[in-house]
Amino acid sequence: MQPKLTFKQQVFLNYLEKQIIQTGKTPSLRQAAADMNVSHAAISQTIKTLEEKEVLRREGRYSRTIHLLNRTGSPAGMMRWLEVPVVGHIAAGLPLYAQQQWDGTLVIDASVYRGKNLFALKVEGNSMKNAAILDGDLVVCEPRQFAENGEIIVALIHQEEATIKRFFLKEKKIELRPENPDYKPVTYDLNEVLIQGKVIGVQRGPDVAERL
Repeated sequence: MQPKLTFKQQVFLNYLEKQIIQTGKTPSLRQAAADMNVSHAAISQTIKTLEEKEVLRREGRYSRTIHLLNRTGSPAGMMRWLEVPVVGHIAAGLPLYAQQQWDGTLVIDASVYRGKNLFALKVEGNSMKNAAILDGDLVVCEPRQFAENGEIIVALIHQEEATIKRFFLKEKKIELRPENPDYKPVTYDLNEVLIQGKVIGVQRGPDVAERL
Protein backbone atom coordinates (compact mmCIF):
# COMPACT_ATOMS: atom_id res chain seq x y z
CA MET A 1 0.00 0.00 0.00
CA GLN A 2 1.25 3.48 -0.86
CA PRO A 3 2.33 5.31 2.33
CA LYS A 4 0.38 8.41 3.28
CA LEU A 5 2.28 11.62 2.62
CA THR A 6 1.65 15.14 3.84
CA PHE A 7 1.00 17.84 1.26
CA LYS A 8 4.56 19.22 1.64
CA GLN A 9 6.10 15.75 1.36
CA GLN A 10 4.15 15.05 -1.84
CA VAL A 11 5.16 18.42 -3.29
CA PHE A 12 8.82 17.63 -2.60
CA LEU A 13 8.49 14.13 -4.06
CA ASN A 14 6.91 15.58 -7.21
CA TYR A 15 9.80 18.05 -7.40
CA LEU A 16 12.36 15.25 -7.17
CA GLU A 17 10.62 13.24 -9.91
CA LYS A 18 10.53 16.27 -12.22
CA GLN A 19 14.21 17.06 -11.65
CA ILE A 20 15.30 13.46 -12.24
CA ILE A 21 13.23 13.16 -15.43
CA GLN A 22 14.55 16.47 -16.81
CA THR A 23 18.21 16.15 -15.82
CA GLY A 24 18.75 12.44 -15.15
CA LYS A 25 20.21 13.13 -11.70
CA THR A 26 19.23 14.09 -8.17
CA PRO A 27 19.43 17.81 -7.30
CA SER A 28 21.83 18.87 -4.56
CA LEU A 29 20.49 19.90 -1.14
CA ARG A 30 21.49 23.47 -1.94
CA GLN A 31 19.59 23.46 -5.23
CA ALA A 32 16.54 21.77 -3.73
CA ALA A 33 16.44 24.23 -0.83
CA ALA A 34 16.66 27.19 -3.22
CA ASP A 35 14.03 25.77 -5.59
CA MET A 36 11.62 24.95 -2.75
CA ASN A 37 12.40 28.18 -0.85
CA VAL A 38 13.15 26.33 2.40
CA SER A 39 16.24 25.64 4.50
CA HIS A 40 18.80 22.89 3.93
CA ALA A 41 17.71 21.37 7.24
CA ALA A 42 14.10 21.19 6.08
CA ILE A 43 15.11 19.39 2.86
CA SER A 44 17.32 16.98 4.80
CA GLN A 45 14.53 16.21 7.27
CA THR A 46 12.00 15.66 4.47
CA ILE A 47 14.37 13.23 2.74
CA LYS A 48 14.87 11.36 6.00
CA THR A 49 11.11 11.13 6.57
CA LEU A 50 10.43 9.93 3.03
CA GLU A 51 13.18 7.35 3.44
CA GLU A 52 11.47 6.09 6.62
CA LYS A 53 8.20 5.88 4.68
CA GLU A 54 10.06 3.81 2.04
CA VAL A 55 9.26 6.02 -0.94
CA LEU A 56 12.92 6.80 -1.58
CA ARG A 57 16.33 5.44 -0.66
CA ARG A 58 19.66 7.21 -0.40
CA GLU A 59 22.70 5.55 -1.92
CA GLY A 60 24.82 5.58 1.23
CA ARG A 61 24.47 7.78 4.27
CA TYR A 62 26.16 10.81 2.77
CA SER A 63 25.51 10.22 -0.90
CA ARG A 64 23.71 12.82 -2.99
CA THR A 65 22.15 10.09 -5.13
CA ILE A 66 18.53 9.29 -4.24
CA HIS A 67 16.52 6.39 -5.65
CA LEU A 68 12.76 6.84 -5.84
CA LEU A 69 10.98 3.57 -5.03
CA ASN A 70 7.83 2.03 -6.46
CA ARG A 71 5.20 0.15 -4.49
CA THR A 72 7.31 -3.01 -4.36
CA GLY A 73 10.25 -1.16 -2.81
CA SER A 74 12.30 -1.44 -6.01
CA PRO A 75 13.77 1.56 -7.84
CA ALA A 76 11.13 3.26 -9.95
CA GLY A 77 11.42 2.99 -13.72
CA MET A 78 12.96 6.44 -14.09
CA MET A 79 15.73 5.44 -11.65
CA ARG A 80 16.75 2.44 -13.75
CA TRP A 81 17.91 4.56 -16.65
CA LEU A 82 21.49 4.08 -17.75
CA GLU A 83 23.10 6.36 -20.32
CA VAL A 84 25.74 4.71 -22.53
CA PRO A 85 27.83 6.30 -25.29
CA VAL A 86 27.13 5.64 -28.95
CA VAL A 87 30.70 5.46 -30.20
CA GLY A 88 30.17 5.19 -33.94
CA HIS A 89 28.81 2.86 -36.62
CA ILE A 90 29.34 -0.83 -37.18
CA ALA A 91 28.80 -2.90 -40.32
CA ALA A 92 26.39 -5.79 -40.49
CA GLY A 93 27.39 -6.46 -44.06
CA LEU A 94 30.77 -5.53 -45.48
CA PRO A 95 33.17 -4.24 -42.81
CA LEU A 96 33.26 -0.47 -42.31
CA TYR A 97 36.29 1.59 -41.51
CA ALA A 98 36.46 1.85 -37.72
CA GLN A 99 35.09 5.17 -36.50
CA GLN A 100 36.00 6.48 -33.08
CA GLN A 101 33.83 9.57 -32.98
CA TRP A 102 31.28 10.13 -30.22
CA ASP A 103 27.81 9.89 -31.74
CA GLY A 104 25.55 10.79 -28.82
CA THR A 105 24.21 8.57 -26.06
CA LEU A 106 21.61 5.86 -25.64
CA VAL A 107 19.40 5.46 -22.55
CA ILE A 108 18.79 1.83 -21.55
CA ASP A 109 17.27 -0.03 -18.61
CA ALA A 110 20.02 -0.79 -16.08
CA SER A 111 17.94 -3.60 -14.60
CA VAL A 112 18.20 -5.42 -17.96
CA TYR A 113 21.73 -4.45 -19.00
CA ARG A 114 23.90 -5.00 -15.93
CA GLY A 115 27.40 -4.92 -17.41
CA LYS A 116 30.00 -2.23 -16.78
CA ASN A 117 31.39 0.28 -19.27
CA LEU A 118 28.72 -0.61 -21.82
CA PHE A 119 28.67 1.13 -25.18
CA ALA A 120 26.40 1.24 -28.22
CA LEU A 121 27.00 1.15 -31.96
CA LYS A 122 24.73 1.95 -34.88
CA VAL A 123 24.31 -0.89 -37.37
CA GLU A 124 24.61 -0.41 -41.11
CA GLY A 125 23.62 -3.33 -43.33
CA ASN A 126 21.49 -6.45 -42.98
CA SER A 127 23.92 -9.35 -42.78
CA MET A 128 22.67 -10.10 -39.24
CA LYS A 129 18.95 -9.78 -39.98
CA ASN A 130 18.18 -13.40 -39.00
CA ALA A 131 19.54 -12.57 -35.54
CA ALA A 132 17.04 -9.66 -35.39
CA ILE A 133 19.77 -7.07 -35.93
CA LEU A 134 18.72 -4.76 -38.74
CA ASP A 135 20.06 -1.76 -40.61
CA GLY A 136 19.71 1.34 -38.42
CA ASP A 137 19.51 -0.56 -35.12
CA LEU A 138 21.64 0.35 -32.13
CA VAL A 139 23.41 -2.63 -30.57
CA VAL A 140 24.30 -2.54 -26.88
CA CYS A 141 27.74 -4.05 -26.25
CA GLU A 142 29.76 -5.27 -23.31
CA PRO A 143 33.51 -4.64 -23.67
CA ARG A 144 35.32 -7.93 -24.37
CA GLN A 145 38.63 -9.11 -25.77
CA PHE A 146 37.55 -12.76 -26.00
CA ALA A 147 34.51 -14.70 -27.22
CA GLU A 148 32.85 -18.09 -27.07
CA ASN A 149 31.77 -19.92 -30.20
CA GLY A 150 28.39 -18.70 -31.43
CA GLU A 151 28.47 -15.35 -29.65
CA ILE A 152 27.66 -12.20 -31.59
CA ILE A 153 30.63 -9.88 -31.34
CA VAL A 154 32.02 -6.57 -32.48
CA ALA A 155 35.33 -7.21 -34.21
CA LEU A 156 38.07 -4.99 -35.56
CA ILE A 157 39.63 -6.47 -38.67
CA HIS A 158 43.18 -5.57 -39.70
CA GLN A 159 43.05 -2.93 -36.93
CA GLU A 160 40.85 -0.65 -39.03
CA GLU A 161 37.62 -2.29 -40.25
CA ALA A 162 34.80 -2.87 -37.77
CA THR A 163 32.04 -5.45 -38.20
CA ILE A 164 29.46 -7.42 -36.23
CA LYS A 165 29.19 -11.20 -36.77
CA ARG A 166 28.92 -14.51 -34.97
CA PHE A 167 32.29 -15.74 -33.72
CA PHE A 168 33.68 -19.24 -34.30
CA LEU A 169 37.20 -20.46 -33.56
CA LYS A 170 38.27 -23.18 -35.99
CA GLU A 171 41.72 -24.65 -35.35
CA LYS A 172 44.01 -21.63 -35.79
CA LYS A 173 41.51 -19.53 -37.71
CA ILE A 174 38.62 -17.24 -36.77
CA GLU A 175 35.40 -17.48 -38.74
CA LEU A 176 33.04 -14.50 -38.66
CA ARG A 177 29.65 -15.77 -39.70
CA PRO A 178 26.69 -13.62 -40.83
CA GLU A 179 23.02 -14.35 -40.12
CA ASN A 180 21.81 -13.81 -43.66
CA PRO A 181 22.11 -16.33 -46.53
CA ASP A 182 22.98 -13.50 -48.93
CA TYR A 183 26.35 -13.16 -47.15
CA LYS A 184 29.10 -15.75 -46.75
CA PRO A 185 31.25 -16.46 -43.69
CA VAL A 186 34.78 -15.06 -43.81
CA THR A 187 37.81 -16.73 -42.24
CA TYR A 188 40.75 -14.79 -40.81
CA ASP A 189 44.08 -15.54 -39.17
CA LEU A 190 44.11 -15.04 -35.41
CA ASN A 191 46.23 -11.89 -35.67
CA GLU A 192 43.82 -10.28 -38.14
CA VAL A 193 40.88 -9.99 -35.75
CA LEU A 194 40.65 -7.99 -32.53
CA ILE A 195 37.51 -8.59 -30.51
CA GLN A 196 36.07 -5.33 -29.16
CA GLY A 197 32.94 -6.50 -27.38
CA LYS A 198 29.98 -8.84 -27.14
CA VAL A 199 26.55 -7.73 -28.35
CA ILE A 200 24.08 -8.11 -25.47
CA GLY A 201 21.03 -6.29 -26.80
CA VAL A 202 19.39 -4.31 -29.57
CA GLN A 203 17.58 -0.98 -29.48
CA ARG A 204 15.10 -0.52 -32.30
CA GLY A 205 13.19 2.74 -32.56
CA PRO A 206 12.18 4.96 -29.62
CA ASP A 207 11.82 3.19 -26.28
CA VAL A 208 11.93 -0.33 -27.75
CA ALA A 209 14.67 -2.70 -26.63
CA GLU A 210 15.24 -6.39 -27.26
CA ARG A 211 17.39 -8.58 -25.08
CA LEU A 212 19.62 -11.10 -26.88
